[in-house]
Amino acid sequence: MLEGWGRYPKIAGRTICPATPHAVRAAIGQHTSLIARGNGRAYGDAALNPCCTLDMRRQDRLIDFDPESGLLVCEAGLLLTDLIDIYLPRGWFVPVTPGTRFVTIGGMVAADVHGKNHHVHGSFGQHVLWLDLALADGSIRRCSQDENADLFHATIGGMGLTGIILAVAFHLRPVETDLVHQTLLKAGDLDEVMDLFEAHAGATYSVAWIDCLATGRNLGRSLLMTGEHLRAEDLPASRGKRAFGDRKRSRLSVPMDLPGFALNRFSVSAFNALYHARGRAGESIVGLEPYFYPLDAIGNWPRIYGRSGFLQYQFVLPLESSRQGMRTILNRIAASGHGSFLAVLKLFGAAPIRPGSLSFPLEGYTLALDFPASVASFNLFLELDAMVLDFGGRLYLAKDARAGSAMMRHYPELETFRLVRGRFDPTRHFSSLQSQRLGL
Repeated sequence: MLEGWGRYPKIAGRTICPATPHAVRAAIGQHTSLIARGNGRAYGDAALNPCCTLDMRRQDRLIDFDPESGLLVCEAGLLLTDLIDIYLPRGWFVPVTPGTRFVTIGGMVAADVHGKNHHVHGSFGQHVLWLDLALADGSIRRCSQDENADLFHATIGGMGLTGIILAVAFHLRPVETDLVHQTLLKAGDLDEVMDLFEAHAGATYSVAWIDCLATGRNLGRSLLMTGEHLRAEDLPASRGKRAFGDRKRSRLSVPMDLPGFALNRFSVSAFNALYHARGRAGESIVGLEPYFYPLDAIGNWPRIYGRSGFLQYQFVLPLESSRQGMRTILNRIAASGHGSFLAVLKLFGAAPIRPGSLSFPLEGYTLALDFPASVASFNLFLELDAMVLDFGGRLYLAKDARAGSAMMRHYPELETFRLVRGRFDPTRHFSSLQSQRLGL
């Protein structure tokens, strides 16, 4: 049985774990339909194919590293957490990171992941120099801005539909410590938190937790957290001169599936009110992992949504329609009573270079929300879909598990992607349940 991180949907399917590029090419030749899968952290069905799913985690080798420039070449199955364990103590960190360290580098490219610094540094794909791609005919091509450029842009954010990513080259970013200087700011409503985002646009990192069940004058009340990598000269006395400390990780874990009634309007409202009230404005020094990966401290956290799983609904709205659109959508969520206590708001910047053909970010605000997989959630999503489209927005494919093809309307390079895919894979050899559902 296979499932995504949201545990919905679940399918029966064949899985192969190739250890070498040669084994990948053999699998391509032996199966009429397949899709690559990293560590299974796509939330929905983007890495599910009942015919054949290639588990790429055995291809996790480091190929080359230049300590002068920070240029790293690695196989696509390398886990981000392993990369951090190796290179953070040496003073290097990834240029862009998603909200979990348990993803593969190939998955980061395929989803063109974004982080808390998109307004400054863009998405991960904008830092990729080149990648090696196994195509439907079994050949391997190197793709970059200058070589096979159309295939390069279709692969970044292309959800694995152009081929199997084998190796990736990108620059790491130098850091002086494994600590973050965090500033927490409280916002009483949606307008205030958006004003704070824009007033602190010079911060390298920024993210807000938002109460999506608050109404009236409290609509959109939030806690905004900005961050900067701490410099060595600012190390706290408790650390002495140790810029990189011991990596102690939480062993907390959700031991079982919680009953479906555990998350309801009252429990989520109480949690949100308490979380906002306990937020203390001010500056602090926090560990890199608690700042970037807070949920990774809780093992098996999807179990809080019960056996049926959950769905994440993440959308982005253009800057010019973000305020009105976010207000309209938050009012509808609050009225439904199906609020999410994991609600994250971020500000995206304009892409400094050409993004991938199906890359999710656009200049504006993005909101990510988690809901139990239920009939009520599906019905609410249909309403939210219409609102997102009306305000010129789009959904994040790495989080999607149920949208229809109409939700691709505001991906402006969709037809370009289809043309490139049709040229290199005319029979749709690389296919997922998601690509079939969305007509990609």
